[in-house]
Amino acid sequence: MKERLRACLAELMLIPGLAGHEDRVRRHIARRLADIGLDSRADRLGNLIATLPGDPGAPSVMLFAHTDQLGFVVRKIEASGLIRIERLGGVPEKALAAQCVLFCVGEGRDVRGVVANKSHHATAPEEKYKVTPYADLFIDVGADSADAVQAMGIRIGTPVVYDPRVVPLAGDRVAGTSVDDRAGCAVVMEAARLLKEVSPRPTIHFVFAVLEEFNLRGAMVAAQALRPDIAIQLDLALTADTPDMTHRGEVRLGGGPAMSLYSFHGRGTLNGTLPHPALTSLVEATAEAEGIPLQRTAHVGALTDSSYVQLVGEGVAVIDLCFPSRYTHTALEVCDLGDLEQLTRLVSAAIARIDAGFSLDRDLYT
Repeated sequence: MKERLRACLAELMLIPGLAGHEDRVRRHIARRLADIGLDSRADRLGNLIATLPGDPGAPSVMLFAHTDQLGFVVRKIEASGLIRIERLGGVPEKALAAQCVLFCVGEGRDVRGVVANKSHHATAPEEKYKVTPYADLFIDVGADSADAVQAMGIRIGTPVVYDPRVVPLAGDRVAGTSVDDRAGCAVVMEAARLLKEVSPRPTIHFVFAVLEEFNLRGAMVAAQALRPDIAIQLDLALTADTPDMTHRGEVRLGGGPAMSLYSFHGRGTLNGTLPHPALTSLVEATAEAEGIPLQRTAHVGALTDSSYVQLVGEGVAVIDLCFPSRYTHTALEVCDLGDLEQLTRLVSAAIARIDAGFSLDRDLYT
């Protein structure tokens, strides 16, 4: 399983898919699902959905992760051929200078560029520790005119992402672009492979969602169509095992999957996720029975699709299950394949336990 996850994740990380432009990722996942005998369909937004029918008396489950990544769109092409960009998603400005980026013109036609950084020899002392706002940055693709840029296929609105990379690190650790949330997508795909062989099982909808990094609404549209009783989101958990993050909690890379007990954005939106107690009980019992280490996380500053999925219809019981990740939203995020393997086993075993007797009555758990 670990080697399948390694290969699947590497493939996904190398496919550009800015929010709103996830089509290459969706087509790739659809082909891989077909390889394991699962038909899939896309909705108008681009969410990819595959359904395994199961016991109609059991609560239905939506297992999902988002396919999109953060990045930029072209805002202005200077007469000199230099390009200005607009940020899309939570891009950390301090991590942008001197990065390589990819203009997503079309498969086989994409263009690489470099985020300019003022020459060190010309940088005044008062500038050396200043973070340049993204609106003041420009990207160099090697062109000398706006006409040359446009001849490459680059226009206002062209999507731009960190240049896709996969960097194997020591042991089972992997660095690179869009670990958030291509690692979650890889786990959903592997869980689909496992759960296809499980009987009896609940009806399971595997959803590969769009637009999470833009407005967190893509998965909500899928949930409105599917009306699941339960939704399980797979995404990252912030690690607290580096010197700059020790105050943020106890999650560590390589320590196994994490269960989120509380998430709240805290900036600009009053939204977050408090998991349903039936699902926290299910996950804890499954982890203990399967001998899977289970970490716990509670944090402010991040938000997932589950915060909106939970509001669909008469309410959906939701929980976020997570893989630990370092350096999130940068061009080189890090995860551990052992954590992904354990997360796959955890979510597959937990879903397999959901039967006609599984109750979502909150009074039974509180």
